[in-house]
Amino acid sequence: MTTDNSSTGLEVRRDGSALPERFENPGLPPHRERMADVDPAADKKGERQVVALFGLSVLGTIGFLVAYFAFPPGESIASMRLSNLLLGLTLFLAMFSIGIAAVHWAKVLMSDHERQEPRHPQRQDAEVRAAAVATLEEGVADSGIARRGVLKGAVVTALALAPLSIAVPLIGEVGGDWNVSKFRHTVWRAGRRLARDPSGEPIKASEVTIGSVFHVIPEGLRDEEHWIEEKAKAVVLMVRLDPADLTEREERRDWSYDGIVAYSKICTHVGCPVALYEQQTHHLLCPCHQSTFDMANEARVVFGPASRPLPQLPITVDDEGYLVAQSDFNEPIGPSYWERLK
Repeated sequence: MTTDNSSTGLEVRRDGSALPERFENPGLPPHRERMADVDPAADKKGERQVVALFGLSVLGTIGFLVAYFAFPPGESIASMRLSNLLLGLTLFLAMFSIGIAAVHWAKVLMSDHERQEPRHPQRQDAEVRAAAVATLEEGVADSGIARRGVLKGAVVTALALAPLSIAVPLIGEVGGDWNVSKFRHTVWRAGRRLARDPSGEPIKASEVTIGSVFHVIPEGLRDEEHWIEEKAKAVVLMVRLDPADLTEREERRDWSYDGIVAYSKICTHVGCPVALYEQQTHHLLCPCHQSTFDMANEARVVFGPASRPLPQLPITVDDEGYLVAQSDFNEPIGPSYWERLK
């Protein structure tokens, strides 16, 4: 602890001694040699470990390509899970091994001697450029890559193959289906009942209490030809509020039923499923990037990167008291894309 001595203008320690006006440069601590610096066997062992890690990266990239072509997602949930699992594991192995290999190489094999470079005015003459080149050459020499042929080959192979795990799926999608107009329509239509997800059991309005939340799909969805793709577009989150809490435009007052509102479950930012509902505030949160929508005010954005409200599904009840859609969504669901103005 220090205090200010107003009579001398100097800061003093608690014991009364004055602090020095200038601290001497303590310099660098003594260099500690590593095992690889003094033991050739340890140096060789470290090199083999780095080569092995780069080799794992190569195997991971090859495994990714095999999984991509041999285990496509398919139509069933089991095949999708298997494909995602294999792609995720092999991609992790390819990228993680490169990172660990680079870190281990730097810690074990590269020079770790501390160096000081005095500051001086920057000049762009031939002498400075020659010194810069000499420094770079010294760094290459310190890395030891020139005399480690196997390591050099492992690095080049791993780095050359790693981009394939990104390029191959990207190239494979070049000729894919780019018909974005599909997002303008879902399988919802007038009179189609709202059903629980995943059971498919239709929902009566009397079963929906104030504050309750239902994850909704169209009734009979599994009878559709491509029901998984259709479900990805048609999923809905439905809640019941006190009608007095609802803020609705005049043209949308008949889109809800006795405080029950239904909105697309697909976030308008990048398409993540929004499902975290806070009953007291009526806010619906997207877990991916924290976009927040106000379910009591036409699902308008109150926070986060989303730029549009969630599309609302107009609903009513049929003669048996079951909740049904009045029509499809009145606007495209999901995130914005290049054919949308905003």
